[in-house]
Amino acid sequence: MNWQLARNSRFAGRPGPVVLVVLDGVGLGAGDAGDAVVAAKTPTLDAIAALGHTRALTAHGTAVGLPSDDDMGNSEVGHNALGAGMVPTQGAALVQRAIASGALMRSEAFVTCVRRSAQGGALHLLGLLSDGNVHAHIDHLIAMLRAAATAGVRRLFVHILLDGRDVAPTSALTYIEVLERELASLRAGGCEAAIASGGGRMSITMDRYEADWDMVARGWRTHVHGEARRFPSAAQAILTFRGEAPGIIDQDLPAFVIADADGGAPIAPMRDGDSVILFNFRGDRAIEITRAFEAAAEAPWAPFDRGPVPSLFFAGMMQYDGDLQLPRHYLVSPPIIEHTMGEYLARNAVPQLALSETQKFGHVTYFWNGNRSGMFDPHYETYVQIDSDRAPFDERPWMKCAEITDALITRLADRGPGAPRFVRVNYPNGDMVGHTGAFDATVLGIEAVDLQLARLQRAVQQHQGILVLTADHGNADEMYQRDKRGQTLRDAQTGAPLVKTSHSLAPVPFMIYDPSYAGEYALAAPQRIWRAAPPQVAVTPAGGLGHVAATCLELLGYQAPEGMLPSLLARR
Repeated sequence: MNWQLARNSRFAGRPGPVVLVVLDGVGLGAGDAGDAVVAAKTPTLDAIAALGHTRALTAHGTAVGLPSDDDMGNSEVGHNALGAGMVPTQGAALVQRAIASGALMRSEAFVTCVRRSAQGGALHLLGLLSDGNVHAHIDHLIAMLRAAATAGVRRLFVHILLDGRDVAPTSALTYIEVLERELASLRAGGCEAAIASGGGRMSITMDRYEADWDMVARGWRTHVHGEARRFPSAAQAILTFRGEAPGIIDQDLPAFVIADADGGAPIAPMRDGDSVILFNFRGDRAIEITRAFEAAAEAPWAPFDRGPVPSLFFAGMMQYDGDLQLPRHYLVSPPIIEHTMGEYLARNAVPQLALSETQKFGHVTYFWNGNRSGMFDPHYETYVQIDSDRAPFDERPWMKCAEITDALITRLADRGPGAPRFVRVNYPNGDMVGHTGAFDATVLGIEAVDLQLARLQRAVQQHQGILVLTADHGNADEMYQRDKRGQTLRDAQTGAPLVKTSHSLAPVPFMIYDPSYAGEYALAAPQRIWRAAPPQVAVTPAGGLGHVAATCLELLGYQAPEGMLPSLLARR
């Protein structure tokens, strides 16, 4: 493998760094009343866009390795494509193929679960219950339930995490109805099959980047020990919680367990000899609960007290971290993403800096590097993580964008031998606040980022660098649900727009701010994408996220290596 990056004879780069900013969740929407991006005052972005180095990029569907163009993009696949400079086949598609071919059911992990069941153990399936196809898909769960029953598993229990984030915010009962019909069919065939526990994905289990281990602890107690509020059914739990807290959305629902009709005991806590499959395929929100299951039962565990740990066989849908071998057993091999931009820079002794707050730190490190934890070469890589707030994001929509910018400007001011030549930074506000469904808060979040971009723009100019702006997917651009005609859906009683908390299918912006620009290059097929007269003029994306890595390499003064998608730059 030749890792040497050739110099670009037509453009040598600038004395300062190339700074790539990922405006997480900031898409190019319809410019209508549900578009929080257009509603926000963004003088910095307006001024950069007016310079003309702008175009739209595709950030969803097959352009980022998902099964179809109906699949919304997400931060994982977006950062994979940004960092790899190519379009890897992603987890959803790999799982879909493995189920269709039967490879999943023939996997050693699945066969082990079936064998343990024959010895009296139950099979527990834990994961996100929706068809969002970002972390999991209900069709994958149903396929495994049917395959397990066909293979002879007689005791099947599902521990559901309610979505309301990648799908409509109060759609949980729709998915529970589908699952309950399937479980009833399995019971009619002689299986003991039921929902055993659950809770909202932002309430239990699905923490990421160690932002809130208490979430994982609540999930562990709920799923493993059956310690949570008890109900006769999952539907009854949801209806009760909604009645007690009007307006609560699915992702925030508290934990619950299903109790038997006789003594009110949990129907299926996890016991010695049982097996557990975590059927989420995406890694970031699966790693912490995986660590809890994989840690030795006999040893104290630092993040939280697990109580008595049953002897279980645990498998993930995929291996969520190849470097850490988490989990040890898995059903589908993860995507192989090699020869990333980060590894090329490290092998060419080019200092690079990755920076964000906790909520997106792993996206500019783990996902950017092709689902690898750790560094390629610590001599040439610096990672900076700003601790995220633990308050609801709509209560503090500015999040840590000021602190991120403080740290970044400080690093840019260091122009010593180890000063970064390439920087990647993620501002999470458009995505994390957008997921709350709070329109006004999301507008404030976008405006807070724009204010910090003004500071960053000045620093880049001072240090004779280049600022590149893009996003990993849309979200804040579409805060209300729409019908197939694009019309806003409204509450039948109040007339209020129905809130949308999931990502959008919108293209995303790509902009270059080069204060030393003297016509050395041009952005191929530039487009007016920002602040078109509302309703925003539809733009046809000219390329996808996979083209960004080669573009940044060219701006650094290198030729993009063979195997990467071509740069977005055209030479003059």
